[in-house]
Amino acid sequence: MTELTLQLEAYTREARAHIAAAQALADERKHGEVEPLHLFYRLVERDAAAQSALARAGVDAADALVEAEAQLRRLPRAPGAVAYLSPRMLELLGRAEGEAARAGGQPVDVPSLFVASAQETVGPVANVLKALGLSAPILRATVAGQAVDDESARARFGLGRRTTTPTTSAAKPAGNALALYGRDLTALAVQGRLDRTVGRDAELRRMLQVLARRTDNHPLLVGESGIGKTAIVYALAQRMARGDVPGMLQGKRLVALELGQLVAGAKLRGELEERMRAVLDAVRDAAGEVILFIPEVAQLASERGAAEMLGTALVRGEVRVIAVGTPGAVKKSLEDGPLVRRFVQIAVAPPTPEETLAILRGVVSRFELAQGVRISDPALVAAANFARRYVPGVALPRAAIDLVDEAAARVRVENDSVPADLDRAARRIETVRVQLVSLEDDTDAASAEAREKLTRELAELEPRVAELRARWQADLASLAALRSAREERNAAERDEGAARAAGEVTRADALRFGTLPALEKRLAELVKARDEAGAGMVRDVVSDQDVAAVVSTWTGVQVAKMLEGEAEKLLHMEERLTHRVIGQEAALRAVSKAVRRGRVGLRDPKKPIGSFLFLGPTGVGKTEAAKALAEFLFDDETAMTRLDMSEFMEKHTVARLIGSPPGYVDSEEGGFLTEAVRRRPYSVVLFDELEKAHPDVFNILLQVLDDGRLTDSRGNLANFSETVIIMTSNVGGHAILDHEGDAESLREKMQEILRGHFRPEFINRIDDVVIFDRLSKADLRGIADIQLRGLGRLLAERRLGLAISDAAKDRITELGYEPAFGARPLKRVILKYVQDPLAEEVLRGGYGPGDTVCVDVGADGALVFSKK
Repeated sequence: MTELTLQLEAYTREARAHIAAAQALADERKHGEVEPLHLFYRLVERDAAAQSALARAGVDAADALVEAEAQLRRLPRAPGAVAYLSPRMLELLGRAEGEAARAGGQPVDVPSLFVASAQETVGPVANVLKALGLSAPILRATVAGQAVDDESARARFGLGRRTTTPTTSAAKPAGNALALYGRDLTALAVQGRLDRTVGRDAELRRMLQVLARRTDNHPLLVGESGIGKTAIVYALAQRMARGDVPGMLQGKRLVALELGQLVAGAKLRGELEERMRAVLDAVRDAAGEVILFIPEVAQLASERGAAEMLGTALVRGEVRVIAVGTPGAVKKSLEDGPLVRRFVQIAVAPPTPEETLAILRGVVSRFELAQGVRISDPALVAAANFARRYVPGVALPRAAIDLVDEAAARVRVENDSVPADLDRAARRIETVRVQLVSLEDDTDAASAEAREKLTRELAELEPRVAELRARWQADLASLAALRSAREERNAAERDEGAARAAGEVTRADALRFGTLPALEKRLAELVKARDEAGAGMVRDVVSDQDVAAVVSTWTGVQVAKMLEGEAEKLLHMEERLTHRVIGQEAALRAVSKAVRRGRVGLRDPKKPIGSFLFLGPTGVGKTEAAKALAEFLFDDETAMTRLDMSEFMEKHTVARLIGSPPGYVDSEEGGFLTEAVRRRPYSVVLFDELEKAHPDVFNILLQVLDDGRLTDSRGNLANFSETVIIMTSNVGGHAILDHEGDAESLREKMQEILRGHFRPEFINRIDDVVIFDRLSKADLRGIADIQLRGLGRLLAERRLGLAISDAAKDRITELGYEPAFGARPLKRVILKYVQDPLAEEVLRGGYGPGDTVCVDVGADGALVFSKK
């Protein structure tokens, strides 16, 4: 027998004797290592305290020895070898020392050894306890002198009913704290019930590194909601189920704490803390085999007592925990309590569009199986792009996954309904039959003719409906066969994963190389047959049109605009913009060139798409150009944040752009500018009448124009890299009105004026200064056409038409032409000379639904109205 190299002065004399006896037992049985089973056997055989603890649990010590003997005979023999302490035995002694330390720092005694040996979660001792219907919590209680013979007490300590025959397995614990308040993610991964996680390798690797640390080994994933934090934890559970993890995680379990279950019904003072203590005891008794996952650490941190208990356990190193949280919640938790400080924070950034597409391709099979449809790759590409542009309130990849899910559900709902053609034909048959019944008793010639006509129609409709119904049933049968084949294939994949995780290699290989290829072949044949049959009455493929329709329902943006080709759209940008902005071709050309540069990637990706300073007199179309640009780039005129700089003329108002400092009123509301861009990162940001702004506004704009980012008063970052910054100013408007030379000389003059109003470092950061010319009378005539068309649309809502002669339009233009004020006087002229008389006449009843209002010029030059 070898000499023990432990610090035996920390053990009582009885404890040292039992350890030596365990080593002697291993030598007697010719076992190469001293295992926890040897110590457990000697304790039950020779120690009165262990035997009393078993008796209080309702177990005969003789039964325990029989079960232990059966396990001893299964251990491998090594004749001639000298037994030494196995790593599992050394871990047991470490746990015993921990038990003694928790009891007040006393020496390691026999009860500590007995409880520590019962904490084995796998191996021979665990098998013995399972056969006896025992567990570590109940032995801890019985060692302390508590009797647990009654069933309610056994349930309280995590046991079901004890079996009458010791050699049979115990029932599943009914009251185990982890079973009550947790969800075993590794078990779910083995069963194939967790979605696959694609990518996120860097975050996973960092999380494994934190878990492997000796101290502070509790990772906290921090990121916005919907970014995929929980999916990373699921990916770890799947790796643990496959055994694809470092040695320190091999054989471990990842259990998610269900906070709702933990808190629900805890009405009495201290009840929640008791539940938390039970969970922590269960994790401790698992001897490091359980890693706890907290889905929302801020929610637990708000429960002061439970949070303090968990924090204490983290400090002592008794449990290992993975948690997730949002930046705002984590920051608040850091201020309010110490729990979050025990974690190592790992930032989780949103995925790029390419990574989002890879994630969608990884999880698409789950949605296909759930909805019974096929999701095309163009639909996934459209979901990734549309979610990024049109659904800014939800982070990627959650927004894209939601789009795919709803598009698939949309197709499925269509499939489960009667096709429109069949429904219309069937309802027409019902109408024809009702009419025939009504005409049965009529004998006149007209009724006979109507009966004959309806009878012929019915004779044509009935075979057509029968044919449509047969085609529909055939399509449904084909679709059902496809769904069944997909379900069989996915079930076989889950069975193969479970068999491989359970070590059933032969069965797993049979599934992988026999069953799965056959199912894949059958599925491919069904898909091919359906494709060759062409478009049927039941559609089972989700296309990009379906995704665009869902986005249109969410946002109101037209489907055609979303699916329009980007390259074709950009090449005709000037033409599209001139439909709304008249007389500013040079300005629109300069803006279009800058946008095209940005869209093909020939710009700094950190800066905004473009930044422009629009200069010109009032009323020439500067703000209208910004609206037209928002509609063109982002398919929605409302995708524009307009900030009137006259509201930011005072120094104290500048803080409203980024939010009030902490401690001030509305400091939690965020800033006008930063919050608008965070909510809608794909937009036009318009700073109207910039010359009126306080000088401090320009300091903020310098950072936006240079870095494309701005931090608000709460520390949240707003990214301007996908925005277009437009600033308008009337500076130099008089020079534009009075200028008679060429465009180049006007630009030089305007540069001199700008240098007198704005700082050089500000002007130097603007992509282009765009000069809007004064409007000519011909330009104003085009604007009059646009505004009168708008008036015509308003009248159409009242079922009235509007016809305005060219002479009347020329007269309106003449009355509204004032070069110094641009197009705004024209609106007043139309309001005074057209809209006001029309409103009065409509109220008098002069025009009714279906009438057309004709507007012409009379002999005296006044506008004349007539009805057609």
